[in-house]
Amino acid sequence: MTGRVYKDRMNKSVVVEVRRRVTDSRYKKIVTRRSRFMAHDEKNECKVGDVVEIKESRPLSRDKRWVVVRIILKAVEV
Repeated sequence: MTGRVYKDRMNKSVVVEVRRRVTDSRYKKIVTRRSRFMAHDEKNECKVGDVVEIKESRPLSRDKRWVVVRIILKAVEV
């Protein structure tokens, strides 16, 4: 699953926002849905805005069940 890093303030953890486009069943209009997952980032490499790939793993804490596999695209720093 791929998504964008939403928050990186924690130690060895990031929040990844995954967006997907689905068709509304009633109005047949395409809408954007989002889900946020807390993922483990062992080396603290991810920054806000990075596009990352995550995969499911065993429970690492109360909220963390995902691991960052790789950084696909680094965010542009201003």
